[in-house]
Amino acid sequence: MTNSSHVSFVFRGFPALHLWRRLLAVPLCGVYAAVLAGNGALVLVVRGVPSLRRPPYLLLSALCAVDVLVASAIVPNVLLALLVDRDRISLAGCLAQMFCTHFLSSVESTLLLAMALDRYAAVCQPLHYERLTGRRAWPALLLFTLARSGGVMAALVALAATLRFCESRVIRHIYCDHMALVSLACGDTRRSAAAGVAVIACFVGVDIPLILLSYVQILRVALRAAPGGEERLKALHTCATHLMVVLVFYLVGSVAFLSHNLRLAIPPDLHTSLGLAYILLPAAANPLIYGARTADIRRGFATIFRRLRPAGGSAST
Repeated sequence: MTNSSHVSFVFRGFPALHLWRRLLAVPLCGVYAAVLAGNGALVLVVRGVPSLRRPPYLLLSALCAVDVLVASAIVPNVLLALLVDRDRISLAGCLAQMFCTHFLSSVESTLLLAMALDRYAAVCQPLHYERLTGRRAWPALLLFTLARSGGVMAALVALAATLRFCESRVIRHIYCDHMALVSLACGDTRRSAAAGVAVIACFVGVDIPLILLSYVQILRVALRAAPGGEERLKALHTCATHLMVVLVFYLVGSVAFLSHNLRLAIPPDLHTSLGLAYILLPAAANPLIYGARTADIRRGFATIFRRLRPAGGSAST
């Protein structure tokens, strides 16, 4: 052990696959391209079609923008590490990346909660929907998101910044995850570990129950409607669509986080894969789920294509 604290670290996320790391860049690059294309297209459609500028679709476009940002905070650096062995990062850079990824992931959790509450208001409180989702709701949502996500994640990163790193400088991950870095610290890390658990309780422990409660209420209203009625089918479709996204996001994220905190015997390669899946799987799935399963979005894409077709035809003549 040395008395000095490390100021730089090396990523070793796929030790068993290190010799084939360049091949790993191929599917990763493909998924990242799909994330950029799918989410970018949804944002453009929502912005470009006036009929989609409503709360549920504005929240969806915000979710897609966050997915692009969180993937972009990680994937380019991962590709550089896999392709050209740029696998070193400074402590300051590691802490900055940690804040960005955890902050954006927590913002995504808040947006999923806001989407569930929006559907609850539309189905269960239709007479008050316009008032509940009016112009005053958006500044309140923004302020709540920045205060909760920014404050909590800043405190988490600040605690990690106070630690001394005099053990190994090898991070057993492909990006700067909180517990992957904290596990390298020498001395007492109980405060940082407890803060990590508190973050999970603050988001997963609060957001998931509220999301599930919202959809339970939506289902109760839908099941009381006439069998086969349009409103009933629409509500059931909404619940199924949103719950697919929620399960993908929280299930993979919880497994990736708890494997570190509970010290589960998971191979490093699998743990790194779970960490990447937590970031990329929801980001890649959201455009498919919402784009393929939502009629308004499909009509929005058709509207955009109809606008582009005459321009293309005139250009070719």
